[in-house]
Amino acid sequence: MFWYLLLLWGGISAVEVQRPRGVPLSKRPFYEENKPFTCLDGSRTIPFDRINDDYCDCQDGSDEPGTAACPNGNFHCTNAGFRPTFIPSSHVNDGICDCCDATDEYNSGAECQNTCRELWRKEKESMQKLAEIAKEGFLLKQQLIQEAKRGLEEKQTKLGEVQNSKKDLETNVEALRTAKEAAEQPEKEAKERHLKAWEEQNAAIRMEKDKVRMAEVFIELDADGDGFVSVAELLSHSEMDPDSSDGSFTEAEAQELLGGVDKVNTAAFETIWSKIREKYVSESNTDGPAPVETPQEEVREPVSDNDSEPYPDDDIPEEEDEDEDEDEDEDMDDGDYKSPPVTRTDEKKDDSEEGAMPPYDQETQNLIDAAQKARNEFEEAERALREVDDQIRNLEKEISFDFGPSSEFAYLYSQCYELTTGEYVYRLCPFNRVSQKPKYGGSETNLGTWGKWAGPEGNVYSVMKYEQGTGCWQGPNRSTTVKLTCGKETVVTSTSEPSRCEYLMEFTSPAVCQEAPDLEVSDIHEEL
Repeated sequence: MFWYLLLLWGGISAVEVQRPRGVPLSKRPFYEENKPFTCLDGSRTIPFDRINDDYCDCQDGSDEPGTAACPNGNFHCTNAGFRPTFIPSSHVNDGICDCCDATDEYNSGAECQNTCRELWRKEKESMQKLAEIAKEGFLLKQQLIQEAKRGLEEKQTKLGEVQNSKKDLETNVEALRTAKEAAEQPEKEAKERHLKAWEEQNAAIRMEKDKVRMAEVFIELDADGDGFVSVAELLSHSEMDPDSSDGSFTEAEAQELLGGVDKVNTAAFETIWSKIREKYVSESNTDGPAPVETPQEEVREPVSDNDSEPYPDDDIPEEEDEDEDEDEDEDMDDGDYKSPPVTRTDEKKDDSEEGAMPPYDQETQNLIDAAQKARNEFEEAERALREVDDQIRNLEKEISFDFGPSSEFAYLYSQCYELTTGEYVYRLCPFNRVSQKPKYGGSETNLGTWGKWAGPEGNVYSVMKYEQGTGCWQGPNRSTTVKLTCGKETVVTSTSEPSRCEYLMEFTSPAVCQEAPDLEVSDIHEEL
């Protein structure tokens, strides 16, 4: 706009064009003296002498451009030496100077000064400053465009290099995958052999212990020592009753446990041992007194040699809590650790005596180490391939991004700019997000993430839109509109919240500057 105003500045020529007061030159043809006047809305035609007679004849007020008779009329301020403008007709002769040339107060008695030239002088200075900023900004913009062009070429070259390296990495990953699988197979087989040998060893130990226990039980059941276990001898052990619900262990039930015979020797006892094993209770466990656990309250800590005082009663954990913990431990699943009971079967003792699996032999350990090394190398190669994929995605995104007609806005990418106000610190990261954080501590609020260029047609790169920020309480998601103006520096100049949860940010950048025409400012043409 100011280019247009400056270009209007030419040599002085005072040309007076006769027309009714308050009529602009553009509408002069509609007001021909000594000819009937037709209202500009076409509603009626009146004699010309009724123009500006201080009586409103036309509904659109066009017959009273120079008086306050029509409430909807407009008065044209010629403002010779400055800029023409329109004011409501109601402001004519109201005692207030609205036109800088004082033409609106021709009959009010108000003492108005013609300030048009002074206004123009000030505006001219302002426009010259803006023109200088635009000129310098445009030069910076050209540098930004060249830098963006070089940057784009570098990124395209880098993308090609990375894509080529990806092929090599993919080949390497597949080779290392094959090597890993080849190393893991003998490792797996060696581990399985080691486990199988350990299990077989444990099974042999269990079998040997089971035979020893079977012999001990046979001896205990053979009360008369005749080398046979009889029905009568079996009946002395009521725990052997297969049907404990009736409370009676009969001879028939005992005979059935012995395989249908009255007595069995050692060899025959081995065939029925599986029926006896789980039910039999050794006489040594029933006749003797059960081991007594030491009560918790009787356990005492060793007396300390120092003279420090004991903890106060309040600091000592209550014993009930410990008892409850013990009860809970007893209710845990079989897979969980259980405190050893007072009386345990020999079988459980045997299981616990098996212990942990022994260390691998050196040959197996070497296979494990080799497989682990292959896994590490494969995982490292996979990680490098993922990093390259990320790099390719980022480069492709940046190369294809809309940074303006000549990529002049590319320098803003990955940058952030802050503005500190009385209460908040506002942070604009172009093409990423806008945020707000309390100045004196507190969490950050997202005011929107990059959405699109949203300027008007023909100047779309003058406005940025950031959307889908943090939701307002019982309201919409926050959003921010960033208006860009020409400036030598890249800076956030102001922020506001014109509507609830909708923010406005002013941002200057040389990338917005346009080329200024060569201007020679002298005097202004005056419309009279």
